[in-house]
Amino acid sequence: MTAPMLKIRGLDAWYGKSQVLRGVELEVGKGEIVALLGRNGAGRSTTLKAIMGVVQRAGHVEFAGRDISVAQPHDIARAGIGYVAEDRAIFPELTTYQNLILGEKRSPGAPFSLADAYALFPRLEERASAPAGALSGGEQQMLTICRTLMGSPSLVMIDEPTEGLAPMMVAAVRDLLERVAARGTTILLVEQKLAIALAISKRLYVMGHGHIVFEGSPSDLAANASVRREWLEV
Repeated sequence: MTAPMLKIRGLDAWYGKSQVLRGVELEVGKGEIVALLGRNGAGRSTTLKAIMGVVQRAGHVEFAGRDISVAQPHDIARAGIGYVAEDRAIFPELTTYQNLILGEKRSPGAPFSLADAYALFPRLEERASAPAGALSGGEQQMLTICRTLMGSPSLVMIDEPTEGLAPMMVAAVRDLLERVAARGTTILLVEQKLAIALAISKRLYVMGHGHIVFEGSPSDLAANASVRREWLEV
């Protein structure tokens, strides 16, 4: 692995008095797509929220050599971490264009522009004047990913981008993620569909009961039937 862009050590997280994460440790290298797998309730989404500082947390989180363990979410975003939540969080009454520019990083030389968003997913340009709430589920997913990229993050954390999508849109999301990574953006991906995670990730982690139970390459996991059976298969 390349030098870690994101390094997590001993990460705990709570919702009220209920502890969800217990000593999570993982690393993401610059330019990697790293998948975080596990059954529902394993703590995958909470891990992303804890990194982003939107839930109660303890432990060490380091990004690009900077300790962000106690940083606020807006400071974490400004440091260069983008977060695509599972619920997409679009503004349905605003147009597609208006949603996109809400995420725009207004600084000279920002590496990701509106033109880049349209080039990655031309359908967004075709629907630029349409209310975001009128887009299909797949189009909304493309919108929220591209809106996050408009902030020009160096690391994007994406939670369940293919959930509830038709097969054609699942393929489109996969293609979009691969093209984003090819541009040099690092991706930490929570994904339920094992085939997609195995196909596009360089490394992956499996979570169970709030901690990491497996780390390795896609081929390592494909060869490990016991881990898949105990922690992934229904």
